[in-house]
Formats: sequence, structure tokens, C-alpha cells
Amino acid sequence: MKPPKKAPPRNRKNEFSQQRIVEAARAHFFCHGFRSVTMDELAEELGISKKTLYAHFPGKIELLEAVLADKFAGVEAKLNGIIHAHPHEHPHDFSTALQELLANMQRELDEIKPPFVRDMRQKAPHVFKVIERRRAALIERFFGKLFIEGQRSGMVRKDVPAKLTIEILLAIVQAIMNPLKMEELGMTPKEGFAGILKIILEGALTRRGRTIG
Repeated sequence: MKPPKKAPPRNRKNEFSQQRIVEAARAHFFCHGFRSVTMDELAEELGISKKTLYAHFPGKIELLEAVLADKFAGVEAKLNGIIHAHPHEHPHDFSTALQELLANMQRELDEIKPPFVRDMRQKAPHVFKVIERRRAALIERFFGKLFIEGQRSGMVRKDVPAKLTIEILLAIVQAIMNPLKMEELGMTPKEGFAGILKIILEGALTRRGRTIG
């Protein structure tokens, strides 16, 4: 009986090349929109053949989806680090975690400029549905956990269930944080999210929660 064939070694060069493609596209897409650069131009910038680029990503939409997956993976990793670093057993833990959570979200949103929002509305509304689902899951997971712990430490009001507060936050984010509404308001995602959270936190935090720093 012949021994089973060994699986072929993973091609680390190809894996690295794929990540390089995603990083290069991410820099272009979020800042200038994904219509402003062609696949051929990306290949030339990266110093790879068009054949190699298309072997990794058959088209720009597939590349866009990979860029967004990379973005969400990075955000989730950072938020996990913040939550695990602060157990929220004391008011200071809650306050620090909330401030770091908000600062991180603002930094991540600052990467997304108006041309990207415009292109999402005009050319990839179906892809934005994926963003909405991933975004809602992150908000529910991280802000939900933080608000529940905040109630225990007296930083979040207890007369409104934390789950209801999160549902209100999710509903507002979905209604406002979309390409069409962002363009109507003339706001960036960073500005919109900051305004939404300011309103939500004013209502959700206790006086103690709003004053501790």
C-alpha cells in the first residue's frame, strides 16, 4: 500500500503577494474610490503581471470584497484587544475601554473618504449590504458587552435595558451611516458616527459615566 501523498507546501510567496495586492488596493479604494484605479494600473504599481493579479482576483469587485474583509479583520482584532485589556470591573476600566473603543472606531472611519462612499452608492450597493451586516455584528458584540458591564459599574443607566440601547444604536447607524444619506448630509462616515455616538452616549450614560475620565 502506497503511503498517502503529502499535501503540497503552501506557497508563501503567493500569500504575501495577495496581501500586498489588498494593501495597495485598500490605500487607493478608501481614499480615492475604487473607480479611480484600474486593475491594470494596480498590477503596474505592484510590479506584477496582469495575469498574476487576475489569478488572485478575477475582477475589481472581488478585490473590493477582499479589501473590506481585511478592514473588518483588523478592526475586530483591535477591538478584541481593547475589551480584553479592560475587564470593566471598576468604573475606570469602563471609562478607559469606552474611550479607547471610540478612538479606535474614529481612526478606522477616518480612512474612508467621500469618493469611496460615492462609489459604493453608485457601483456596489450589494457589497454595502455585507458591510452593514459585519458592522452591525461588531457594534452588537463590542458595544453591547461594554454597555452591560457599564450598568454593573454604575456608568450606564439601568432603567433602560442595554439590549434596547444597542438596538437603538443599530437602527440609527443603519438609517444614517449609508452612502446615500452620507452624501445627502454632506458628511464623512467619521463625522456621522461621532454625532450618532454623542447622542446615544448622552442618553445612555449616567452622570457619573459622563464625568469620569
